Amino acid sequence: MDTIRFDDIDALNAHASEEFGEFGDAIEVTQEMINGFADLTGDHQWIHVDVERCQRESPFGGPIAHGFLTLSLVPRLAGASKGLRVTGHTNAVNYGAESLRFLAPVPAGSKIHGRTRLVRAEAKSGGTLVTSELDARVVGAEKPAVLYRMQVLYRG
Repeated sequence: MDTIRFDDIDALNAHASEEFGEFGDAIEVTQEMINGFADLTGDHQWIHVDVERCQRESPFGGPIAHGFLTLSLVPRLAGASKGLRVTGHTNAVNYGAESLRFLAPVPAGSKIHGRTRLVRAEAKSGGTLVTSELDARVVGAEKPAVLYRMQVLYRG
C-alpha cells in the first residue's frame, strides 16, 4: 500500500486510474442485518423484510438488501480494498457524492466485496478534495451492485 501526504496533489494524482484495484474481503449481508437496517430507518418494504412473500412474489426469489444498507457498508468495503493511504491530515470530512448508482440487487445471505480507484485530487481552500470510486458487488457477479463516486476533504 502506498502512503501519500494529503497535500501532495501531484503524487495523489499520479495514482489516479481508470482501473480499479483488487477486491477486498467479502462481507455477508444477512437477513438479520437487513431487518436491523429496516428498524433503524423505518423502511420495512416487503421486498426487504418479508421472506415468505419474497419467495412467492419477488423477481429476485427472496429478500434483497436496501440500497442504502449496501451504501452504509462503504467504510468496511473500501477499507478492505487494498490501495492508497492518505496521511498527514488532522481530519477527513465526507464531502458528498459525485455520483451514486444502484445497479444490481444484493440478495439476503449473499456476500459482497468492494474495490476502489482514485479518480482525482484537487486543492481546495479548506484542504485537498479527493474523489474516489467504489465498485461494490455480490461475489461472483459480473455487474456492480453499487457504483459510488465519493468525495472526501482532507484538512491539515
